[in-house]
Amino acid sequence: MGVTQYIANIWQTFQLWVINTVGSIGIADVVDMLIIAFLLYKLLKFLRKSRLGMIARSILVLVAIVWISGQLNLMVLNFVTSQAMGIGILALVVLFQPEIRQSLERLGKGDISFFSKDNSVADMEEIIAQTVTACVQMAKDKTGALIVFERKMSLEDETKTGTRLDAKLSTELLMNIFYDKAPLHDGAVIVKDDRVVSGGCVLPLSDNLSLSRELGMRHRAGIGVSEKSDAVAVMVSEESGSISVAVAGNLRRHLAKDTLENLLRNELTTEEGPKASSLLMRLLGGKKS
Repeated sequence: MGVTQYIANIWQTFQLWVINTVGSIGIADVVDMLIIAFLLYKLLKFLRKSRLGMIARSILVLVAIVWISGQLNLMVLNFVTSQAMGIGILALVVLFQPEIRQSLERLGKGDISFFSKDNSVADMEEIIAQTVTACVQMAKDKTGALIVFERKMSLEDETKTGTRLDAKLSTELLMNIFYDKAPLHDGAVIVKDDRVVSGGCVLPLSDNLSLSRELGMRHRAGIGVSEKSDAVAVMVSEESGSISVAVAGNLRRHLAKDTLENLLRNELTTEEGPKASSLLMRLLGGKKS
């Protein structure tokens, strides 16, 4: 039998296998696969938005090491990584028990959105314009402010520390929240999409020891939330009236109106927010001091 005939036989066998397999697939099988694919998509999207995603990636690395070490008969490495993976999964459940509980509660209440809303570039441009106008005016008045824009990683825990507002973002709203006699002016405002979801929020402080001592609690909180998530934090200093932005733990201070607008546009209207943020902050001279 020649090579050509051998290849032709293989191809014919493959065609018969495909025909038999496709022919045996029923409507129930298609529905089953679509449901599983949809649930996997929602799970991956949830992990991408939450802090669980970082741990999940580490577990996947451990799974890959366990499989590779098993294939190569590296018995000691396989044993160690297998034990570490088991402990890691248990630690994951313990450490992230609040987030898991909240997700199950939302599922029980029917508060899970299967089709999320994505703001258009035009919508975000309007949000940026309103925010910049408010920050510039508050800087002139030396009104302290801390505005945090949620991106892919959820800030649900931080949102719950404040007062739920769920109001469309506007210049007037931000200026009223941070008015020095308003009850919510001391905390942070958290913005999701085009809405101010909560005000008076308490944020984790940065534990970076190299930060300048002249930075107050507002700036340390803005840097802290940017270290622990992919959020963008905008601060207005009550003492100097200067405007600062923190992204990925990097702080850019004394921003002019145009610089602030361009930075927010780059962070909030591009898909590669976190990566672009680090690059832009470096180009602008952002630093952790």
